[in-house]
Amino acid sequence: MKLNACEMKPVASIAPWATKEQQKNRISVNHYHDKLMGCFLGKNIGGTAGAPLEWIRQVNDFQFYMQELDGNPVPNDDLDIQLLWLIALEERGLDLDAKTLGEYWLTFVTPHWSEYGIGKINMRSGLPAPLCGTHYNEYKDSCGAYIRSEIWAAIAPGAPQIAAKYAYEDAILDHGDGEGTYAEIFTAAMQSAAFLENDMQKLVEIGLSYIPTECATAKAVRFVIDAHAKGMDYLELRDKVLGNFRGCVSGAIPDTASEDDRKKGLLDGNLGFDVPSNIAIVIIGMLYCEDDFEKLMRYTINCGEDTDCTAATAGAIFGIIHGQSKIPQKWLEPIGSTIKTGCLNLGELGGYGAEIPATIENLVERVSKIGKQVSLAYESAAELVDENQEPLAGAEMRCEDASVFEEMAKGPIYSFDFFDIQVVYEGGPAMRSNEEKKLVLRIVNRYKHVEALDIKVWCEDDLTVLPGKSGRMLIKAPYFRGPVFRGNMECAEFTLICEDITQPAVKGVFQITSPGRHTNMCVPFTLVNANLQTYNTDFYYQF
Repeated sequence: MKLNACEMKPVASIAPWATKEQQKNRISVNHYHDKLMGCFLGKNIGGTAGAPLEWIRQVNDFQFYMQELDGNPVPNDDLDIQLLWLIALEERGLDLDAKTLGEYWLTFVTPHWSEYGIGKINMRSGLPAPLCGTHYNEYKDSCGAYIRSEIWAAIAPGAPQIAAKYAYEDAILDHGDGEGTYAEIFTAAMQSAAFLENDMQKLVEIGLSYIPTECATAKAVRFVIDAHAKGMDYLELRDKVLGNFRGCVSGAIPDTASEDDRKKGLLDGNLGFDVPSNIAIVIIGMLYCEDDFEKLMRYTINCGEDTDCTAATAGAIFGIIHGQSKIPQKWLEPIGSTIKTGCLNLGELGGYGAEIPATIENLVERVSKIGKQVSLAYESAAELVDENQEPLAGAEMRCEDASVFEEMAKGPIYSFDFFDIQVVYEGGPAMRSNEEKKLVLRIVNRYKHVEALDIKVWCEDDLTVLPGKSGRMLIKAPYFRGPVFRGNMECAEFTLICEDITQPAVKGVFQITSPGRHTNMCVPFTLVNANLQTYNTDFYYQF
């Protein structure tokens, strides 16, 4: 998906949340800088504070840092990948999509654990996003994406519609159509809005407006909101959240749960189904802390689970809302403002990491330069003004149609001058010998008139394509149809059959041309040879 210079656009149409006719939001440069500092200082503190207790299912008694820090934070992937995205923005400009981010991921992200590794291996197998994040990925509902949302909020302050779109392109690399993608969209939208809105209840509602109402992440968040309104104790609420939305204990190892939690019946759960409960814990910390940073750290980390990630995200949200000054010096002094990395390929990033920001101050300086570009480039972005003007939330920050991200996550999207083409793999991107596999091309016309398109399928001779390998379609103009994914498209359905698949993958190309024009659009497809494996992602562990 491309980010257009005039305003944010998802597939083939102006975004349903576009603010073209509304008053632009306004943020002063000083206000912006202060909240950026608060964001990344809070992120660094939370990631360091929560690290020693990470992925232990227990109620903790956290008070303060548990490590000997010597003035430095601990390395943490929560921030590392965001530094890489900053470099991508600086090198490639604002027009970033999952394809470009994926190239950076393959070159510079070193771990192979959980969703990081599955996404990477799927990319290397030829599967583009979102397929690389969906296919055979039992961790697509886990926490690896929402922890890196701050960069998108930071470059799009007061413009959650923009932050959410970037977050989507990021998250689908390793979470595809899973809850992990919805979680990053939710946090990015909420954090972006926090540059203008201080009320946590309103921020949560803004974030929820960008994700499907029925997704587990949204349900877990609303569960917390309702329980908090009824006055439930935060640790009792923690137990209720895990009772309703938990995944299995870390690594499916029973010893990573406390005896108390075993007695409460909180041991079992789906492997990798981690993000709904952990997002809920972030919201617990924010709602119960009473605008006190120390309470925020204690309450969030005391709930257990992915403590470095929950505390880091909560710290970042707090820092954006309140700015740098509300973060106590007590929490800053032990770690300073340096940045330590742990999962990036330093040898390729300017000679042992010279391209990576060394301090929070340097990170904020570089992020703010990108933020100023976004402010000028996109009509729906907030306006960054001089220090003497008051912040203004003049434009609606909620999304009118969160289902657009559900539709986008159904398959990779290829954007051309006047058309966007999505390939939907029914049943996933795997194929077995003598099995029917259905692919659907969803074609959206972004030009002003009706167009004819010729489609030809280029593939191996032993691949049967029904109803045929070539044909012509009439693609109606946008004024004949409603909003995108509500009818502003035409669909071409193909059934593929191969009697004997002998290669690791079945590959081909849809070549789409327009009679009388030089238009030539090539859309690839890849189907993994699944003859030897049953792709079942319904993993479950019971102890």
